[in-house]
Amino acid sequence: MPPDSSPGLLDGHGGAVRASAAERAARVRFRRAIALMVMTLLVPGSAQLTAGNRKVGRIAVFSWLGLIALGLVTLLVVAVHREFAYWMVSDTGLLLFLRLLLTAAAIGWALLFVDAWRIGQPLTLGLAHRRATVGVNGFLALAVAGVLLFGAHLVAVQRDFMLTTFGDGAASGANAGRFNVLLLGGDSGSDRWGLRPDAMILASIDAETGRTVLVSLPRNLQRFPFRKGSVMAEQFPDGFDCDGCYLNGVSTWAQDNVELFPDSENPGVDATVMAVEGITDLDVNYWAMVNLRGFEKLVDAVGGVTLNVRSPIPVGGLGDDVTGYIQPGERKLDGHDTLWYARAREGSDDYSRMARQKCVMTAMLTQVSPQSAVKNFGAIAEASAAMVSTDVPGSEVDMFLDLALKAKDQKVSSVSLVPPAINTAEPDIAKVRAMVRDAIAAAEGKKPAAAAGGAAKKKAPGATRPTPGSVTGGSLGSRNEGYAANQAEDVAAAC
Repeated sequence: MPPDSSPGLLDGHGGAVRASAAERAARVRFRRAIALMVMTLLVPGSAQLTAGNRKVGRIAVFSWLGLIALGLVTLLVVAVHREFAYWMVSDTGLLLFLRLLLTAAAIGWALLFVDAWRIGQPLTLGLAHRRATVGVNGFLALAVAGVLLFGAHLVAVQRDFMLTTFGDGAASGANAGRFNVLLLGGDSGSDRWGLRPDAMILASIDAETGRTVLVSLPRNLQRFPFRKGSVMAEQFPDGFDCDGCYLNGVSTWAQDNVELFPDSENPGVDATVMAVEGITDLDVNYWAMVNLRGFEKLVDAVGGVTLNVRSPIPVGGLGDDVTGYIQPGERKLDGHDTLWYARAREGSDDYSRMARQKCVMTAMLTQVSPQSAVKNFGAIAEASAAMVSTDVPGSEVDMFLDLALKAKDQKVSSVSLVPPAINTAEPDIAKVRAMVRDAIAAAEGKKPAAAAGGAAKKKAPGATRPTPGSVTGGSLGSRNEGYAANQAEDVAAAC
């Protein structure tokens, strides 16, 4: 028998050919299985449409294309009408729908990955290839579902923030083209609202441009009138003239006499609003109570704030309680130090603190970018929910978001009803109201009332420009000459 016809040799060549063909077939099946998973990643349902249940594939592909089209239309509308984006992030009904949609998409997409793995016939693969397909499929399914579920979580956080922070009351229209929002700062503990507001600032916001005027009211203001016709005006027809009665004590007085406010959920705040309206002659649209402890978390959530520290600011309290100092210079402060920059009393008076607080508010308004807000969205929402209690209805949030972004690019003006312009023990209310009107007129580009009438505008006694280089309590100026940030058409420049 010839050598080349031996059975062993023939068997050897035939086995090699069969092994090579089997390996090539295994590689083809493996590549096909991986391709089905990649198709599912790029166009969910395409694997089923190609090699599986075509009905499921058509539903998935059409749903995917519909969502892409909806997303593109949404982006186009947002690019043309920015207000639409603010409505989307503030409407609780839409947020609930979006959360459910993202959750359903996560589950459905993960199931499509599992089905794509099944269509790839894993049992026909070798052990190594089978393990590889399981790993790739698991990674892709978990990654896609994880991203969508995280998105659903962020939507849920935003919706909870809207529900817990904002009310469902009636919207209040602009007064003479402006929204007036009373900001109250309370600090009675980490989990409690202060009964005696430590800071009171009325933000008067132009309803079209967002141009803002901050009117600071000192907590030690006395003998002021309440809004005509209000409950507090009936109780104090000659002004808040009781012994030891200050503006920050109005809230406590109302809380001790809640029977006078039978329909009020927040008698202390409502009474304070009556006082502010009586003092400034402005109608207050809404109020917001800011918990200073929550404010500390908010600053940390946005990554800190840069402030011009003009002199050492004590941290920790008064006297022996001081634990350290924030050193002078342009510094980026975390939440803890920013809070102490705003509230430090050692070596300061109430009016220098008011000036520093305006510097902090202006810095937050101008420095926090939309990109930073998106990046730190979850932490900001959590901190904000712990920081703010307000009667602003949820239906108005989109409008205020739009105004806030407009205000970001504009000067913030300031007027403070403090010495030397105003004697807080015996305030000249007519003069107070004129100061407020003039500050708003200047912000709107109009002439103050006195100048409009042709008369020379008189300086308030002692209301001189701060001496260059004069710093008291960390604020530019002094009590006798006034603090720059308290009376400025551009607070940022005065800080």
